[in-house]
Amino acid sequence: MPLLETLKSPADIKALKWQELAGLAGELRRTILSTVSQNGGHLSSNLGMVEATIALHKVFDCPRDRIIFDVSHQSYAHKLLTGRYGGFSSLRREGGVSGFSNPAESPCDPCFEGHCGTSISEALAFAEADASEGRDNYTVAVVGDGAFTNGMIYEALNNCADKDLRLIILLNDNEMSISKNIGGLNKSFRRMRSSAGYFRLKHGLQKVLRKIPLLGRATIWLGRKVKNFIKNIVLKKNLFENLGLSYIGPVDGNDIKRTCSVLAEAKRRCTCCVVHIYTQKGKGYKPAEEEPAKYHAVPPFDPAEGLKDSAQATFSSVFGEFVNGLAARDGRVCAITAAMGDGTGLSLFEKNYPDRFFDVGIAEEHAVTFGAGLAAAGKLPVCAIYSTFSQRAYDQLFQDVSIANHHFVLALDRCGFVEGDGITHQGLFDYALFTTLPNVTIYSPATFKELNTSLQKAVDGQGLQIVRYPKGGEIGGEWEYTPDGAVAYTRGAPSCKNIIVTYGRIAATALPLVNDNIGIVRLVKAFPFGFAALDELTAGAELVYLLEEGIYEGGMAQKLAAHFKDGGKQVLTHAVNGFVMHGELGELFRRYGFTAEKIGAEIAARKVTE
Repeated sequence: MPLLETLKSPADIKALKWQELAGLAGELRRTILSTVSQNGGHLSSNLGMVEATIALHKVFDCPRDRIIFDVSHQSYAHKLLTGRYGGFSSLRREGGVSGFSNPAESPCDPCFEGHCGTSISEALAFAEADASEGRDNYTVAVVGDGAFTNGMIYEALNNCADKDLRLIILLNDNEMSISKNIGGLNKSFRRMRSSAGYFRLKHGLQKVLRKIPLLGRATIWLGRKVKNFIKNIVLKKNLFENLGLSYIGPVDGNDIKRTCSVLAEAKRRCTCCVVHIYTQKGKGYKPAEEEPAKYHAVPPFDPAEGLKDSAQATFSSVFGEFVNGLAARDGRVCAITAAMGDGTGLSLFEKNYPDRFFDVGIAEEHAVTFGAGLAAAGKLPVCAIYSTFSQRAYDQLFQDVSIANHHFVLALDRCGFVEGDGITHQGLFDYALFTTLPNVTIYSPATFKELNTSLQKAVDGQGLQIVRYPKGGEIGGEWEYTPDGAVAYTRGAPSCKNIIVTYGRIAATALPLVNDNIGIVRLVKAFPFGFAALDELTAGAELVYLLEEGIYEGGMAQKLAAHFKDGGKQVLTHAVNGFVMHGELGELFRRYGFTAEKIGAEIAARKVTE
């Protein structure tokens, strides 16, 4: 029987021998690879974290001791070891195991995690709460080196300094975030990693000193003095020690025994301590070892053949081609991304125009303010960020872009429902959020031609110009357009008694309903509204059905409802209320009523005339 099937709780790991733990690591890798290749998900990071996760559960007592994974896309082994092995085949499926931390699944997940840089703040809070109550349990924050490009990490570290708390920060250094890590911090971690010889020398010296009889405390004192002397020669103080934290490492995080050793030493210190491990991203699956960025987040694939490069165009790839061509025509154009060069389609731009390409790391706030500075310096910044991560930069868009009225193009990728990743990654809030900014213009193209047109208008425009689009490909259908291209509509829309008003790809869901009595009006320019065109295209309607693949509060449906009611129309709205859990895209559409059958039934129930 596989070891994974015999483990009833994390406590069972403590009874396993080192050889058994090595076998357990192999089982975890095979299970992760098999499940991710069927369901899609995050692969490279999880394969690299297997041994370190086993070590965490060998040394700590979860859930009494809390383990908080930053972002938590690397927590699959943790899930398998904390009672979720039986349901792991449902990973990222509706009603199944989440691809990220989820307290509703297990008490071993203390928090929801999905965005970078939050774990140390939360772990520090738990540790402070434990200290105030006199509890002796530990809290561990597991943080990848890529997260150290996020400023929130340093805000938290600043508050960890010189505190005797049972808080351990496990720095997983694999030289990768999503795209390859960049910047001075990556160079700093490389220097630390090259000092592994110091760590071995220190422990060897301690063993020798312990064998000297009769010296007792003097031996320990001398050992510490010698240790610090050698350390200052070989490594000197590092970033964390300069911040007032204890530091151990670096050590091979794919070596279970050594990782257990350093974690146990960190426990004994009873103070805020950074344990620095280095791991191999994609370990155990050669294609992922060789191309970890490519295998970071994957769709279903055949492990025997590996991922195949798709020739199918997507909004991201079309965006990348447009911006690359734009740069060829306009030397002012600069492209900015927050560790998402590949995901946002900017790899071609990076290759052709490296001096105008800026990957700022996982730092969306900095990306926007940096872009505002480029605009002030006479450049034309085009900043590409996923919708869910753009929420973090609202203040910068407000303070640094909008107030100064800089010309700034923000490309929002993965808008609307995002399958698989779940509650922390849905792109449902950007429209409601950013329409509060004065003088903003928002485009929501549903075809590749509309994307190129919208991007060109954004480039030719002024102020904050946002172009938002979903993951994947374009929608079909036959559309007519207003002369300025701001609104698309189906034939006969002005005379239909029931008009669906919407924007983006969700219009495709309603296309089967189009007939002489039901038409669709789709906003390509989603904000501000062109009320004259809207009124003309809905002139014959008695019922206006406002359909939105986004949050209702502050969204298009809420904004336009009053306008059409004031115009004497009956109004029905269909948008998202609340947070959205994980599932496949079709499942999400069905779960939230975004199907032709549901929409048709709602219109029929309120239909005014045939």
